[in-house]
Amino acid sequence: MSFKVQPNSPARPNRCQLFGPGSRPQIFEKMAASAADVVNLDLEDSVSPADKPQARLNIIEGLNDIDWGDKTVSVRINGLDTEFWYRDVIELLEKSGDRIDQIMIPKVGNAGDIYAVDALVSAVEMAKGRKKPINFEVIIETAAGLAHVEEIAAASPRLQAMSLGAADYAASMGMQTTGIGGTQDNYYMLDNTGAHLVGDPWHAPIVAIVAACRTHGLLPVDGPFGDFSDDAGFEAQARRSATLGMVGKWAIHPKQVALANTVFTPSEAQLTEAQDILDTMAEATKTGQGAAVYKGRLIDLASIRQAQVIVGQAQLVKG
Repeated sequence: MSFKVQPNSPARPNRCQLFGPGSRPQIFEKMAASAADVVNLDLEDSVSPADKPQARLNIIEGLNDIDWGDKTVSVRINGLDTEFWYRDVIELLEKSGDRIDQIMIPKVGNAGDIYAVDALVSAVEMAKGRKKPINFEVIIETAAGLAHVEEIAAASPRLQAMSLGAADYAASMGMQTTGIGGTQDNYYMLDNTGAHLVGDPWHAPIVAIVAACRTHGLLPVDGPFGDFSDDAGFEAQARRSATLGMVGKWAIHPKQVALANTVFTPSEAQLTEAQDILDTMAEATKTGQGAAVYKGRLIDLASIRQAQVIVGQAQLVKG
């Protein structure tokens, strides 16, 4: 372990982030009543330019009037390359109460992007005397964002979460695909029989995001899966992401909420095995042993740390 210990991620469940466009306020109460841990009210890609001012007003009204329960409530502002984002920040923080928890910043390319939003948010908080500081979550969805992912992760103490935006990332990288997440038909190898071995084109950015987040104490989150008619494909992508260390996934359709919650909640079998490993190692420690045998395989102090991850995730879900 490095002398500089990695900070812990925020201790809150983030298994599913349910997105809804600000231009459709009629779905806000359904989002609040959903089983998603996080709701993201959107002002960016799902809202047409002509509808953005009204969508902003809809979200402000929803933040003030709807009971969001114990959910983390986040608003995705427009990109910093647009004329909309500064009004998003100012009006959200000046006209809504304390129910907004986070601002999601899209298409972040470097630490300077975070600084720009941070400076504006800080000024509004001071001017309005807001008592509850606003947190940030960011989306890595450009080549520049991936190239600068660690500096972005370290850019502000407001930062709590980081997501992969697969569609814009693919466009920025010049990838030959129109799919949003999931496996891609043309991304494969051939085995020695000529059979296709399908790969995961999102593996590299997911690993980079997880590493940056774990280094700086953020929550790494997998982004959207576009084909909401493909439950099996969504689950497969989510399980790959969970295995690589992500804590949750976006839902762009209500039916994806239950799928994400299932994948990112440790199963009873996983929890039982993790607890058994901890118990076995506790017995070994009593006799001065640093390792033990569990179900025919070696376990040691690293196994304790692995098991503690699963137990900790289950405890977060249970509150």
